[in-house]
Amino acid sequence: MSSATQEAPPATGRALPPAPAPAPDPGQYRPGRTITDWSPEDPSFWRSTGRKVATRNLWIAVPALLVAFVVWQVWSITATSLKDVGFGFSQSQLFWLTAVPGVTGGTARILYTFLGPMIGQRRFTALSTLVLVAPLIWLGFAVQDPATSYATMLAIAALCGIGGANFSSSLANIGFFYPKGEKGQATGVNGGLGNLGVSVVQLLTPILITSSVLAIGAGQRKADGSQIYLQNAAFVWVPVLVVLAVVAWCGQNDLKVAATPFRRQRVIFKRKHTWVMTWLYVGTFGSFIGFAAALPLLIKTTFPAYPVATYAWMGPALGALARWAGGWIADKLGGARVTILSFAGMAASIIGVITFLPAGSDAGSFQGFFLCFLSAFFFSGIGNGSTFRQIPVIFRGRHLKGLTEGTAPYAKALEQAEIEAGAVTGFTAAIAAYGFFFIPAMFANFAVTSAMWGFVAFYASCVVVAWYFYARKGAEAPS
Repeated sequence: MSSATQEAPPATGRALPPAPAPAPDPGQYRPGRTITDWSPEDPSFWRSTGRKVATRNLWIAVPALLVAFVVWQVWSITATSLKDVGFGFSQSQLFWLTAVPGVTGGTARILYTFLGPMIGQRRFTALSTLVLVAPLIWLGFAVQDPATSYATMLAIAALCGIGGANFSSSLANIGFFYPKGEKGQATGVNGGLGNLGVSVVQLLTPILITSSVLAIGAGQRKADGSQIYLQNAAFVWVPVLVVLAVVAWCGQNDLKVAATPFRRQRVIFKRKHTWVMTWLYVGTFGSFIGFAAALPLLIKTTFPAYPVATYAWMGPALGALARWAGGWIADKLGGARVTILSFAGMAASIIGVITFLPAGSDAGSFQGFFLCFLSAFFFSGIGNGSTFRQIPVIFRGRHLKGLTEGTAPYAKALEQAEIEAGAVTGFTAAIAAYGFFFIPAMFANFAVTSAMWGFVAFYASCVVVAWYFYARKGAEAPS
């Protein structure tokens, strides 16, 4: 008898139990690593490891997204000072300078939505943050010379718009880190505090441009003899972007579960609810970002006695913070109900704005106009949070319907639902970003009152859509 025969175990008629799965490598959860094992729905894993890792990634993403919004919106406040220092641009041209970043931002968001999961979010966050240095440096030199052509200014504005694209990849990525019950709050924090970049740039720019200490290059003389340094609005953010890119590269993680080829993401274009939710998010975020871009010039042209620097930043700040609250409330009450409330509030607010606008011999009321605009920003922020909470709920519900939890088909369907929800989150944000372009463009080409009534009609359509698909009794996708 051979030794091999002697060493063979005796036949027992019973199959040996499967070997236990290897324990996850704890080193993968360290900063800068790629995570291959991620189970946020497992309460034990979430308590011991998941929450800490997700929180670290979230709080690195927030400041990077905030400064990306600063770059995206820098023209909304810079444009208000160009005529004061000798640039001979018309009012319509200035509105177009604030609108163009919306076109490039929205278009780049579509690309960023799918590129982030393909490249790895840690790498993508670092690189997409670093590339924003180039348009800021160009802007800083261009505003020092009133002879800079309008075409050059448009090109710089277009490149600054790329900063808005970071939103889509950031929100989609953060959603993968959190369990279902905390997705609304997590994306609300990331999106809401990221959106604060709009207020930061509108609040700080008027202060920064008056400082000779920070200036690199010559100042610009205003008609009243005072001197400002418009280049500060751009140059001051360059070292901040470099630091944030390094922190993201060293401190965030790539999630293997979020690494998805385009072929698995493109199916969202065949899903009806991709387009329905895009319609709704255009109404919430499109309004938020469009009003934020247009309000400084709208105040300056409609109520010139009131300083833009004092008031313009308040609405975007309120809307950004309300987004955080909207995600949290939607987690508790349901996203569709909160979304409907937000559109009703926005419609009522814009009707109020129309009431207080100057008309004929009536000088209007700035106080009423501004308070109603604050209300519109508040409700848009609430809706931003609730719609992003709806998306993962809708896609989970559609994919997991009729499946038993814990089975292989359930696990496969859950993975696909997460992939599609992340892609839809980014895509809806991309299309909604065009509000940055269309709202200032409408104010540049139509009477303000006519444009406002168009917004009210659109909000009414959003109420009907949200109720029919997601909130009514027997709705096909309750959320």
